[in-house]
Amino acid sequence: MWLPFFIFGWYATSQLRSNMNIRLHYNAPVILTFSLLCVVVFAANIAAGGALTPMVSLGGKFNLSNWVDYLTLFTHCLGHANVEHLLGNLTFILLLGPVLEEKYGWRQLLIMILLTALITGLLNALIFHDGLWGASGIVFMLVMLISFVNVQAGKIPITFILILLLFVGKEIYNSFQADNISQFAHIIGGLCGSMFGFMGKR
Repeated sequence: MWLPFFIFGWYATSQLRSNMNIRLHYNAPVILTFSLLCVVVFAANIAAGGALTPMVSLGGKFNLSNWVDYLTLFTHCLGHANVEHLLGNLTFILLLGPVLEEKYGWRQLLIMILLTALITGLLNALIFHDGLWGASGIVFMLVMLISFVNVQAGKIPITFILILLLFVGKEIYNSFQADNISQFAHIIGGLCGSMFGFMGKR
């Protein structure tokens, strides 16, 4: 019963030895660096007993005289509440991000991530005054943006409409539920991704 596994293992090992010049490739610098920063921030915050939380999350009230609050308009997407929160976001980011970085280039994707974080943070501070942290807004931006890959000019992809209904519609419905998840960030991230997708095609 184990013979096929031994044969496969021997073949894989022999192939690896014959291709020892294979090297790891940092194929998506923005996505990989962003993901690494999320992991480092999460680990450092745990090691510091949560002392870094004010630096990587938006508080309930924005203080115009505090420079940290301006910083967190961008850095709130790096902080995560727990391992499940972190891994859930990184799964989507690492799955979708490299495809989009190859299509749009690292500069444009970096600008999209920064703009999504800023827009989400500003609207949350101005309208909702709720605590906010995590890369969920970035995830939804990537989800909506991926539906525009290989789209021809002048056409609206049906996949975009379906994703909009499934993801954003679900978040609008969930916004009426009593939980600790910021559906607002998800919705704004999805709208940002849609806007970037349409602007890119125009």
